[in-house]
Amino acid sequence: MVKPALPHPLPGAVGLSHLSAYDWEATDGVCGGSPHLHLVCTEAYVVTGGRGAVQTLSPDGYREIPLEPGSVAWFTPGTAHRMVQGGYLRITVLMQNSGLPEAGDAVFTFPPEVLADPEKYAAAATLPPGTGVDTAEAALRRRDLAVEGYLVLREALVAGDNGPYLEFQGAAARLVRDKVPAWRELWRAGALATAERTGAQLDALAEGEPAYLGEATAHEAAPTRLGGFGMCGRRDEYALPGTTLPYQGE
Repeated sequence: MVKPALPHPLPGAVGLSHLSAYDWEATDGVCGGSPHLHLVCTEAYVVTGGRGAVQTLSPDGYREIPLEPGSVAWFTPGTAHRMVQGGYLRITVLMQNSGLPEAGDAVFTFPPEVLADPEKYAAAATLPPGTGVDTAEAALRRRDLAVEGYLVLREALVAGDNGPYLEFQGAAARLVRDKVPAWRELWRAGALATAERTGAQLDALAEGEPAYLGEATAHEAAPTRLGGFGMCGRRDEYALPGTTLPYQGE
């Protein structure tokens, strides 16, 4: 008999949030979020309203992907992304490996001197709790610092030089190296356990003993915080299985 892991995560152990992209104007005249990458998680945007774009940096260059209702964009680990506000942009975010982004899988495109110092990085990346003025001001400072580093990387990529971006990826990896053992345990308990449970269910079906179906049930959830300050915009958050750590992401 297959015993499902409890509590159940969302399908595929993905994370879920809703975003309204920031309308703060940056130094390059663009309104939007804080550029960053994820080190082990693929992320998807499902656009539910408004207009905008996502700008991406990767070793193969710079892209700007238009976003409109019904469009979907996704990016693999190591791709820096910056959500751009074009007017009332509203997005549902699906994040691979629920639990890992909350544990620090995301790294901002801060300038190299900040990335090289874990204490400086933590001070620049961490927001005060709550959704008040102090948090908003800190989120804006964080966004501006990330854009500062991002523009240098983008300029190099547009000129055909991916060296600075590869250096950024290396710095991001070094910054989180000590967290990997804890991430591995989260992955084992979340995404890996979900996949293994499916394998066990397939074995039970093949053996003609699907007793696990007797434990079928339904779940529901509602946002537990509205309008939090994320990396890309104001974020409606869900306290779902596997996402119980504090998160100031997407």
